[in-house]
Amino acid sequence: MHGYAHDKDNYAKRLRRIEGQVRGLARMIEEDKYCIDVLTQVSATTKALQAVALGLLDEHLKHCVSEALAEGGEQAEDKIREASDAIARLVKS
Repeated sequence: MHGYAHDKDNYAKRLRRIEGQVRGLARMIEEDKYCIDVLTQVSATTKALQAVALGLLDEHLKHCVSEALAEGGEQAEDKIREASDAIARLVKS
């Protein structure tokens, strides 16, 4: 089971809301809305996605990584490397 499983419905709801925001952005472009208004919505959507990503990362660290650390060995090293790589990708985005 994944670390976010207990909060899966909340993540799904947040992602559906973000999906609606993206559709709204497309509609704003189609309707030739003012660029600053579009950029404001892009920023809000980006922040919403970042919040989901940070929540998932937090769950991963608390569940998957902590369990692997308790078991030790190569699996622990793999989970730490995996989390570090995910953090690097988030920082670059």
